[in-house]
Amino acid sequence: MGCSTRSKGRILLGILLLIFSEFVVGRFVVEKNSLRVTSPDSIKGIHDSAIGNFGIPQYGGSLAGTAVYPKENKKGCRSFDDFGISFKDKAGALPNFVLVDRGDCFFALKVWNAQKAGAAAVLVADNIDEPLITMNSPEEAGASAEYISNITIPSALIDKSFGENLKNAISSGDMVNVNLDWREAVPHPDDRVEYELWTNSNDECGVKCDMMIEFVKDFKGVAQVLEKGGYTKFTPHYITWYCPQAFTISRQCKSQCINQGRYCAPDPEQDFSSGYEGKDVVLENLRQLCVFRLANETQKPWLWWNYVNDFQIRCPMKEKKYNKECADSVISSLGNRTCLSSQIICLHVMFILFHFWCIPGLDLKKIEKCMGDSNADSDNPVLKEEQDAQVGKGSRGDVTILPTLMVNDRQYRGKLEKGAVLKAICSGFEETTEPSVCLSGDVETNECLDNNGGCWQDKTSNFTACKDTFRGRVCECPIMNGVQFKGDGYNSCIASGPGRCKLGNGGCWHENRNGITFSACVDNEDGKCACPSGFKGDGVKSCEDIDECLEKKACQCPECSCKNTWGSYECTCGKDLLYIRDHDTCISKRATGEKFSLVAVWLILIALAMAASGAYLVYRYRWRSYMDSEVRAIMAQYMPLDSQHEVPSHQNEGSAWK
Repeated sequence: MGCSTRSKGRILLGILLLIFSEFVVGRFVVEKNSLRVTSPDSIKGIHDSAIGNFGIPQYGGSLAGTAVYPKENKKGCRSFDDFGISFKDKAGALPNFVLVDRGDCFFALKVWNAQKAGAAAVLVADNIDEPLITMNSPEEAGASAEYISNITIPSALIDKSFGENLKNAISSGDMVNVNLDWREAVPHPDDRVEYELWTNSNDECGVKCDMMIEFVKDFKGVAQVLEKGGYTKFTPHYITWYCPQAFTISRQCKSQCINQGRYCAPDPEQDFSSGYEGKDVVLENLRQLCVFRLANETQKPWLWWNYVNDFQIRCPMKEKKYNKECADSVISSLGNRTCLSSQIICLHVMFILFHFWCIPGLDLKKIEKCMGDSNADSDNPVLKEEQDAQVGKGSRGDVTILPTLMVNDRQYRGKLEKGAVLKAICSGFEETTEPSVCLSGDVETNECLDNNGGCWQDKTSNFTACKDTFRGRVCECPIMNGVQFKGDGYNSCIASGPGRCKLGNGGCWHENRNGITFSACVDNEDGKCACPSGFKGDGVKSCEDIDECLEKKACQCPECSCKNTWGSYECTCGKDLLYIRDHDTCISKRATGEKFSLVAVWLILIALAMAASGAYLVYRYRWRSYMDSEVRAIMAQYMPLDSQHEVPSHQNEGSAWK
């Protein structure tokens, strides 16, 4: 019975997904660039080509090259290396644009194989007579994911008849020179660019979601620089579907939709029986829209990038953190109201003026009010506006692909990558009005200067977990003076390991009274705080003095009298008694004095005896040496010793004077 119910649920899920897809099929606009043939004269002219939705189109610029049509592997579905074919241009020659036929494999695979062989661009000739379509990347993950993200050359689809003309000219030996031009792909009416990003908060939808998450992380810094400088106006959007009336009371629609089936999203795991539900995604989409609206009201629309990026990092589905509690903690870390003060000293009138102002934050209550009641049987104003915006107006088509980027009301085509998107946005500025970011290779920001980027900060020591990078700020616990801080980087960082107590007492309790200091910090690896002996408490916020006297942990002897002190105690003994702390006992001072006197006498006697013995030994040695010298002197007068020479005769002393 259970298996049958699950099978029916999956069948109904498939039906609902098909119904949802029917509702999003609308007027899809193919974004085009112009292709100009400059030679030969027989096919010279301008033609339309549809920009491929992968690779990097050269928005705002143009690219010239020579069209080549391979004799083998004409559809480009196999590696050109297998046929010994190379499209690398020779020195001084125009780069090669490879012309391949449509069919048998993905568009992206054809472009990837040509790029590996050295092509500068790819033209795909349609194999049927039809209006131009957009070449899209495959939805499936797997083998295709390995090369789609690495495609860096532009590509375009051309219609069948024009493709045949190019092939005939190449086959006849003519040099076919073409020019791909993207300068008018994005209109540029003034000095401000308006762009929209149609996205989704679901992070478990495969390659597309991974690409979206990576783009938000990489582009955040650039987007905030453009927005803060007033160069752009950015608006995020979210696609939702509605449940057909016939299915609104079904369990499946109730799990995928809010507001009685009006706003729905497909199940993230495509399984109604487990994991997150589609309505979880809709609610987070709605929360992100309200974050943007509230940030816009506070003149800080760029805070949306901070929230979305941090939510993706801190609240992923795979870790079961994709919920309201995690979202609220992210909002709180970014949107705390920060009050600043300044003082202006006026020397003329000798007074100090204190001025206070507050940087408005993101109020959780206002966000909840913006989200409204998800169970109400009525329209949600925010989501209703999003559904209306999905429908194309004017030259813009319906939004049907996620993610989709709109630049000056034109759908961006190509790889969702920082450099490529920035190039498209910069091409939307009126000539000579481009900001400096469009003229530099990269953008460097310092988001840590603004409220520490929403990261943890130690207020006493000014340590912060905010680290500025070329991709924007990241919250990472720092290493300060050789001490590693550990934590999530957003709410807390705790010093860990040797030396941590030297830095703000390691975040532990400490207090000084009357020149005596106690601290709960211990130099250990786990970074825990422990109240010192004589105190009790958590070691972080407080340590309270233990009354050893009251708890009868000291002064147990009958004669003892206990007095509690801060962090310790004092014991005294009555009458003529002395307290011995190590043994918790009282002894007589007189007995102690007598014992001390006896020991002192014995020590003096021993010292005198040792001194007398030493003097006697010295005396004996010196006396014996004296007697020996006297005996030797007397004997030397009467007989020569062996060691002495004979005294010479006086009769022989005058011979030297002759």
